Amino acid sequence: MPINNPIEIFSNTLGRKFIVNILSFDNGYFISISENESKIGSISVSLSVTNKSNTARVIPDKTDQLFIDTLSTRISLMKNGICIISLYTKNKLHLDDMKLINEKILSLIEEK
Repeated sequence: MPINNPIEIFSNTLGRKFIVNILSFDNGYFISISENESKIGSISVSLSVTNKSNTARVIPDKTDQLFIDTLSTRISLMKNGICIISLYTKNKLHLDDMKLINEKILSLIEEK
């Protein structure tokens, strides 16, 4: 079941606003994270089969690749399926931004 309304996350670091769209499927998720406006950015895809995950960088990110790879892998393992994450930011994410986005997305997925 898709989450139709985008979720806005406001960061205390420099007052950044992130828009998160989550599409939920029986076998995984498509998650879009973008700053200020809905745009497609770097893309990571993770596939989990029997508690082992493989991640591919479809469109690599110059600054925050580890963040989206880790989040994609974690979600695919939670669902035991596929997780596709797109990240578009204007500037490098701060650690506080990463924590906030990570916590919000994981809490939304765990609610399902």
